Amino acid sequence: MTIETVHVALGARSYDIRIGVGLLARAGEEIAPLLARPRVWILADAAVAERHGATLSAGLEAAGIAARTLAVPPGEASKSWDRLREVVEWLLAERVERRDVVIALGGGVIGDLVGFAAAILRRGVRFVQVPTTLLAQVDSSVGGKTGINTAQGKNLVGAFHQPSRVLADIEALETLPPRDLLAGYGEVAKYGLLGDADFFAWLEATGPALAAGDADARVEAVRRSCAMKAGIVARDETEQGERALLNLGHTFGHALEAATGYSDRLLHGEGVAAGCTLAFELSARLGLCPQEDPSRVRAHFRAMGMVTDLADIPGPLPDAGGLIALMAQDKKVMDGRLRFVLARGIGEAFVAEDVPEADLRAVLEAALAAR
Repeated sequence: MTIETVHVALGARSYDIRIGVGLLARAGEEIAPLLARPRVWILADAAVAERHGATLSAGLEAAGIAARTLAVPPGEASKSWDRLREVVEWLLAERVERRDVVIALGGGVIGDLVGFAAAILRRGVRFVQVPTTLLAQVDSSVGGKTGINTAQGKNLVGAFHQPSRVLADIEALETLPPRDLLAGYGEVAKYGLLGDADFFAWLEATGPALAAGDADARVEAVRRSCAMKAGIVARDETEQGERALLNLGHTFGHALEAATGYSDRLLHGEGVAAGCTLAFELSARLGLCPQEDPSRVRAHFRAMGMVTDLADIPGPLPDAGGLIALMAQDKKVMDGRLRFVLARGIGEAFVAEDVPEADLRAVLEAALAAR
C-alpha cells in the first residue's frame, strides 16, 4: 500500500505526516534522516509498548538506531505534574541533548505529555510523534499543541512545540478496542462538520467500512483529516484566529470530561462527538443552521454506534448551571466571555462570542432532561 504524505508548512518548523500500513516496522528508515547520532529515546504508553514496542524497536534497529524506552502508565491521569517531572528527569539522566530526538509512542495522552517534556527540556528538544490511536493520528499528534491537565481543567498548562515528523501507522489501529476507535472517529467527523461537507458525506457512506477495518478507508480518512488540520495550522499556528475552528464540540466536550473526572466514563473523542451534537443543537436554536442539520449529525453518530447525547454518558452529571461553570475554565474564554464554535450548516463552522446564556442553558437543560 502506498504511504501518503501530508506536509505541514511552517517554515523552519515544517514537517511531514506519513500515513500508511507498516510504518512502525520501517520507523528507522523514516527517522534516520532526522538524527545527529544513531540513538533515540522512546516514551511509550505501557499498554501500547506491550503491543507495538518490539515492532518499533526492531524497525529502528534495522537502521542501526539504538533505543532506550520508558513506559508510562496508560490513561488521562498521566498528563500530570508528577508524570511530567518523571519524564523530564529520566531524559536528563539519559543525557538527551537538544539535537537528539525523543519518540512519543501511544495515543493523545503520551503525545501531549512527551511533547510538553520535549518543549521544556533544554528549552526545546526535537520529538517524533508515533500515534497509535485514530484520535491521536488525526488530532493531537498534528499541530504542536502539548500539555498536561491540572485540577482546574484540561490542557491548561502546555506549550506549542511542533514535532519533527509524525508516523501514523494504520496497522496499529487494528489492535484498538472498538470503543477507542469510535472515540477517535468523533474527531474525524469533526473535520467534515467544521469545514468540508463533502468529506462528511463521504464519511456517512464510508464510515461503517472504516469501523469494520477497511485499511484504504482508514488511510483516506486520516489523510483528509490531517490535510485539513495541516492547512489550518499553517495559517494559524498558535490559535489566534482560524485554528479555533478545530475546537468544534470541545467547549462542551471538555466540560463533560471535567464533569466525569477525566475517567473512563467518557473518552475525549466521545466528549467531542456529544459536543458536536450540542453545538449543532445550539446553532439550530439560534437560527444559524437548518433544523435538520443536528438530526443529520445525530443520525450519523447513532449509525456508527457512537456516544451522541448526554443520555449516552453513564453516571451523574451536573445541572446546566454546573456545566456552564465548567465551561468558564475553558482556554477559549476571552475577557470572561465564553467562545463557541457554531455552524451555519454542515461544513460551515465559525467562532461565536456572543451566545446568549439563556439559549445555552436551554439546550443543556433539554439534553439533560432526555437522560
